[in-house]
Amino acid sequence: MSERREVDVVVLGAGPAGEVIAGRLAERDLEVALVENRLVAGECSYWACMPSKALLRPAQALGEARRVPGAAEAVTGELDVPAALARRDDVIHHLDDSEQLPWLEERGIILVRGHGHLAGERTVHVGDVELVARRAVVVAVGSAPMIPPVPGLAEARPWTNREATVTEVVPGSLLVLGGGPVGVELAQAFATLGAEVTLLEREGRLLEREEPFAGEQVGEGLQAAAVRVLVDAEVTSVRRGEDGRVTLALAGGETLEADEILVASGRRQTTDTLGLESIGLEAGSPPQPLEVGDDLRVAGRDWLYAIGDVNGKALLTHEGKYQARIAADVISGHEPQARIRGGLPPRVTFTEPQVAAVGHTLASAQEAGLNVRAVDVPTQATAGASFHGKDTDGTSRIVVDEDRGMIVGATFVGSDVAEWLHAATIAVVAEVSLEDLWHAVPAFPSRSEVWLKLLEGYGL
Repeated sequence: MSERREVDVVVLGAGPAGEVIAGRLAERDLEVALVENRLVAGECSYWACMPSKALLRPAQALGEARRVPGAAEAVTGELDVPAALARRDDVIHHLDDSEQLPWLEERGIILVRGHGHLAGERTVHVGDVELVARRAVVVAVGSAPMIPPVPGLAEARPWTNREATVTEVVPGSLLVLGGGPVGVELAQAFATLGAEVTLLEREGRLLEREEPFAGEQVGEGLQAAAVRVLVDAEVTSVRRGEDGRVTLALAGGETLEADEILVASGRRQTTDTLGLESIGLEAGSPPQPLEVGDDLRVAGRDWLYAIGDVNGKALLTHEGKYQARIAADVISGHEPQARIRGGLPPRVTFTEPQVAAVGHTLASAQEAGLNVRAVDVPTQATAGASFHGKDTDGTSRIVVDEDRGMIVGATFVGSDVAEWLHAATIAVVAEVSLEDLWHAVPAFPSRSEVWLKLLEGYGL
């Protein structure tokens, strides 16, 4: 090693989780080294959450304007695709992280660029630099797009979210493999930007982890955007021809062709590149998440922490940031524990219609052995909904634990419902009783009156 440096904490990965924990520790006067081999702020900021929403938003804003009389008459043009892509470039800072660096410098955080890996207890190597942690090493390296083992797919050089979200050219036609949040979002985004899009999902419905009505209603929204949706679609082979076009074969014998193919069928762990063998751990084959307790420590290693995607608990940016705050408290001398919560954490699929959900679905609550009842109301069944125009259908559901008299899950499907979610998250996490919720009076005429409709539907 040409350079050896001791610090209090070494953080591997400068994505959202890594940034948060580095910042909180530095503000508590700990010396922190932050290791990153790509861009500071990570996948979400440059190749995932932020650019994909930037690609979706123009059509959604235009759609709402066209639904509202008065505004509709003022809309005389079509969506400006070059302007939409230029705005996307602004959102991702043209893949330049220089604006992130002053934030690190102000806190005295040492940025080390390059791929970091463990090289023994409390030791990390980054090229010729050896970092030794006096207190802790935090692994926050995230995850990577997964390419399923379909014959010819890898050789066809498919797009993943990383290529799709930063493309400078909208393809004439696009095949999308995967009907989860990434697949449905990018399928709709490219359709609104002018591509002819076909979405293929291996399972029988879209958004399989959400309520069935959520996948159905998003499917209707995709079809309204001219996306062809195929479920129960088993892809048997893929090839890219000499002309650059992609041909895909289905189990039933049908073949599809397009200019590009996008794989959005999940994420994979990258623990096989962390040097785990140097501390007596194995990544597994295929690589597995790092197992952690509620204090985010890796089992059997009181100096090693894993936060965000790499521990496999919830592959969501906001959950990684939450775990970062917990781990920072533990490392700096406090002993909080991550809150054990039933069901899934808050999540939003930013299609039109949107899906915003937290906690259990009806099925997952029943699988967990809870005595539950679902209450459904139309999302647009409030006076406030009329201001958002017609054709904003959707369903809102609460899942009620009958034995405890509280909500254990909520799902909202409709136009622009993401901001509704935090109230439901508070109700689920804080275990607010239905009796107390009944006294939380929603304002009229706001769309939050959906809560009144849901509680009335329950019988209060």
